Amino acid sequence: MKTFEVSFRYEDRQAGSDGKSIKVDASSLPGAVAKATREFVKGLDRKQRFDMNKSGLEIKAISVTSSGGADQNPETAKSAAQAG
Repeated sequence: MKTFEVSFRYEDRQAGSDGKSIKVDASSLPGAVAKATREFVKGLDRKQRFDMNKSGLEIKAISVTSSGGADQNPETAKSAAQAG
């Protein structure tokens, strides 16, 4: 299992730009993004989910090495702009 740090950002109607970072263990980058996205969306209320769907969700994921540093290899970093 590898450790990934997945960051989420969206526009909230009250707080403006809102985001969160989640560290997950997964065997691949797509699996880490899926796992972290499920965890992130569970923590949102109905209005926050609506705002996220309306403004789009920005996702950034990087592979974290075992020593605590981040691997800056472009193949392991992924960004998805608009969701929906």
